[in-house]
Amino acid sequence: MHKKNVSDWHKHLDFMVVDVICLHIAFFLAYLFRHKVWGMYQEQNYRQIVIIMSVIDVLVAILFSSFKNVLKRGYFIEFTAAFKHVCLVECITIFYVFTMQKGTDYSRIVFYIFPVIYLLLTTVSRYLWKNYLKKNVKLHKIRSLLLVTTMKQAEESITELQNNPYEHFLLKGVVLMKEPGEENGQIKEILNVPVIAGSADVAEYCLNEWVDAAMIVLPVEVPYPKELIEKFQKMGIVVHRAIASKYNDSDCKQIVERIGNYTVLTTSMNYASSEELFLKRAMDIIGGLVGCILTGIICILFGPIIYMQSPGPIIFTQTRVGRNGRKFKIYKIRTMYMDAEERKKELMQYNKLGDEKMFKLDYDPRIIGNKKLPDGTIKKGIGSFLREYSLDEFPQMFNILRGDMSLVGTRPPTVDEWEKYELHHRARLAFRPGLTGMWQVSGRSSITDFEEVVRLDTKYISEWSLGLDVKIIAKTVLTVVKKSGAV
Repeated sequence: MHKKNVSDWHKHLDFMVVDVICLHIAFFLAYLFRHKVWGMYQEQNYRQIVIIMSVIDVLVAILFSSFKNVLKRGYFIEFTAAFKHVCLVECITIFYVFTMQKGTDYSRIVFYIFPVIYLLLTTVSRYLWKNYLKKNVKLHKIRSLLLVTTMKQAEESITELQNNPYEHFLLKGVVLMKEPGEENGQIKEILNVPVIAGSADVAEYCLNEWVDAAMIVLPVEVPYPKELIEKFQKMGIVVHRAIASKYNDSDCKQIVERIGNYTVLTTSMNYASSEELFLKRAMDIIGGLVGCILTGIICILFGPIIYMQSPGPIIFTQTRVGRNGRKFKIYKIRTMYMDAEERKKELMQYNKLGDEKMFKLDYDPRIIGNKKLPDGTIKKGIGSFLREYSLDEFPQMFNILRGDMSLVGTRPPTVDEWEKYELHHRARLAFRPGLTGMWQVSGRSSITDFEEVVRLDTKYISEWSLGLDVKIIAKTVLTVVKKSGAV
């Protein structure tokens, strides 16, 4: 899934934090100029209004996209954007003060001086912070990019991408396409960027490596690699195409963007604004903090029982595959015996999903406490109880806080499952994996066809919105509550 704005949500968060700090300093200096004392925060009225102004500042930044394309704006445009932002904050604050009939509680001089100081501080801070980010851009390259081009254009394209620090791409390699009559030979690297594959075997490379996006820069005389583009799209990889010729054959969503000096037509399953992603991440952080507290309580209550029935660590870690092939350690409360992974191969023939891309059993003897009695009935234990109410998933709140996962997304596969994916299966990893998702709230117990799982996951990605996330969370909570018999 593609993020619509080039600057990522956390860059916007950085600027918001700096802007709020500037607001506090500006209001404090205005108060100091008027009253000639340092105790602004000791006065309840002024303490309250500066907190309210901070909230107004953040809301204005989000609702009016104050930091949209902030890293690309020149000095004059930045000053204009800062002026608009300051005016909105000042007007909304004054409207609030007079609506609440608190005009007599504050000095008018303070409100006259404040916006001038605030405009000066926020403009200068934006310039300085942008320069800092551009000088330290290597720390912020969080999206991997493949460049698909020809030998003649490779150096120019690589230079263009590397000389524009605000793009935040990690250029992983170059895929060379042959021009008519051209022989590329055995070229290992260009400008210290490895030539990782030709067009024939690039799909295999992407299936085994971390690749977020591909950028295609080809001359007019070279036909666009339609088959290669289709492979990228099937895998959920965002495709940026330099608009050298008209080419629009996809049902995916498309937007025009700028990468360096190139105008590109970006094709993706979906896209989200930085503001939407910021709010999604804020929701994850709040939910993750609450979830971590609940995780501690669950471990205290059930940890000793698990250890007595199956000695070993209470928290189970496993390597999973996340967004676009990133590998990370997932945390769960251990509900299986210590030799569960070794026994999985023996039980694969009973897999309800029919192949090795996902694994699910009606009766899993690896779960702690599970037993099959002589009469054929199944006795469930502590492991099944934790899994039935999804209590074993709570340690993943740490993954959510770290940014490996989200509250809502697609379930991350194990490495061995991921290695068996076909091209179109990879699309379900085009979004950050989640604790719950559309598949889980669509009757996961009754869905035994992996292709249906993929369909639901890709449907979630293509239709994603904050409202859909809230709806899925509500359904998940309702499902758990129903299982507990509370309703």
